[in-house]
Amino acid sequence: PRELVDAAIARIEAVDPRVEAVLHPRFERAREEASSSALPQGPFRGVPILLKDLGAQAAAEPYHAGMRALRDADWREKEDSHFTAKLRAAGFVILGRTKSPELGLMPVTEPMAHGPARNPWNPAFSPGGSSGGASAAVASGMVPLAHASDGGGSIRIPAALCGLVGLKPTRGRGSFGPGLGERWGGFSAELAVSRSVRDTAAFLD
Repeated sequence: PRELVDAAIARIEAVDPRVEAVLHPRFERAREEASSSALPQGPFRGVPILLKDLGAQAAAEPYHAGMRALRDADWREKEDSHFTAKLRAAGFVILGRTKSPELGLMPVTEPMAHGPARNPWNPAFSPGGSSGGASAAVASGMVPLAHASDGGGSIRIPAALCGLVGLKPTRGRGSFGPGLGERWGGFSAELAVSRSVRDTAAFLD
């Protein structure tokens, strides 16, 4: 696990200055978690992952939902969402968050709070949105997969623009608890973007 995490951190540090996808790095804590005997023995033990800056709340960690107001307030979440708790139990090691437009409302990832994420295939182009930061991170090889969410195309659009697998799961398949029951009246769902159907299927399981 520690070697996987170190390799992903090195890749982020080498690539992200060009792609500008990653927010709130937690590299030292990730290294500690990957080196700990307390790391859960789940099916993804030691696999590094990035969380989108919308949903998948993590206790005591920064969370801005792409908004300047939350950035300026240095807002931090009070508890893990059920989704994040499942990721931890599966053995994933969280390296930080990826950019999202304000409240995930745009099909491009250009938050005023943090500036645009860039398509790794051509940095002059957009990686789409609202999971554009996640898709740019995966397409550029920073991590094998990244948390993403989709109400009106926010997994599928950036997956298409970055050449990834993007599945919007069935309504109600995952939980937004304990903070929320539904998002967008049930239209929104959380999963991931990855580079293969195999990885997306394993993540969904």
